[in-house]
Amino acid sequence: MNIHEYQAKRILAQYGIIVPKGGIAYTPSEAKRIAQSLSSRGPWMLKAQIQSGARATGHFIDHEAGSKGGIRQVTQISNIPYETAQMLNNRLVTEQTGEKGRLVTKVYVEKYEDAKHLFYAGMIIDSSIPAITLLISDAANKDIVQLAQKEKDKILRIDLAYNVGISDEQILQILDFLSLDKVYLRSFHDFFGKLLFTFINLDAKMIEINPVGILPDKKLIALDAKINFDDNALFRHPDIVLMHEDFEEDTRHRRAKQCGFQYHEFSGNIGCIVNGEGLALEAMDIIKYKGYETACSLNVKGGVDKDKIAAGIKIIMTNPRIEGVLINIIGGFLRCNLIADGILEACEDVGLTVPLVVRFEGTNKNEAKAILEQSGLSVTFAENATEAVEKLLAQMEVND
Repeated sequence: MNIHEYQAKRILAQYGIIVPKGGIAYTPSEAKRIAQSLSSRGPWMLKAQIQSGARATGHFIDHEAGSKGGIRQVTQISNIPYETAQMLNNRLVTEQTGEKGRLVTKVYVEKYEDAKHLFYAGMIIDSSIPAITLLISDAANKDIVQLAQKEKDKILRIDLAYNVGISDEQILQILDFLSLDKVYLRSFHDFFGKLLFTFINLDAKMIEINPVGILPDKKLIALDAKINFDDNALFRHPDIVLMHEDFEEDTRHRRAKQCGFQYHEFSGNIGCIVNGEGLALEAMDIIKYKGYETACSLNVKGGVDKDKIAAGIKIIMTNPRIEGVLINIIGGFLRCNLIADGILEACEDVGLTVPLVVRFEGTNKNEAKAILEQSGLSVTFAENATEAVEKLLAQMEVND
């Protein structure tokens, strides 16, 4: 579950992390009142509140929104209503939203903070270790994913023990990486100690602050904030659940969630249906190794009926970017024949216009294959994930 920047900053402030003073505005006049209450003179920051990164470099679809992005610095109080009106009720497109963009319904008005030495800080869970991994980069306000792919040496990774916290030695490692003096040891230790406590206490999957700034008194301030929570732990945080806004999610994500499934979209043209994150990652790795990219991945779970399985499959089938579908199921509590029945029901509703390759293993594997073979659908079977990807790509090339 994701939340807005202003919500994330309120949470960080509750845990003792310094954030700029600000307020949320739904109208241009409200934005001006908030700006006046924050400071008698500028500058101020206006930030479009959509659940997406790269807002500063994004652009608005609507002509009346002007050519500026979703984060703007304003120096004159008289310009606050005008700049706010340009953003409100217009669609902001970033590299993370897709070409349709997302509608801006509120703007966060902040007091500008003249912080020095900006840098990126993030915490994620590295399940391969497992550990909470702290990411640090001196390249503030840049896409961390692009850096990780192209300039790995610009990112410092530090694995943090869950029950130990962050040590002075690790803080010194950060300071050395950022070419900062040891005089910042205590303020850095305080900041990252509180950030780690926030991460653990709220069952976060990711906290990203891009950028962190250093104030004149050597304290650290979170100039931006993004938090992603573990959906499986939200029952422990009813106050966090109340922050969620369904309209921020597109239709496919919302339908998947209603079925109890996990759905992710990427930039490719192959749809994957699996029953486990491990199977999803395996398929995506093989597809990428073969020179292709995944368009979307649906992770279905046991304990559901045929109708929900069919609804989930239709989410993939109706994605306009899909040119081939891979279904990789290892049956256990979720029986293979239930998936087969769901495929039939989905294809009856939306048809089957792209190549479909299925790999079944486990509970009721043979029954599931028989169901699909007798259906008359053009389905190809495979014995393992690699074979399934190879067969799917071969069929897609024929269709081209």
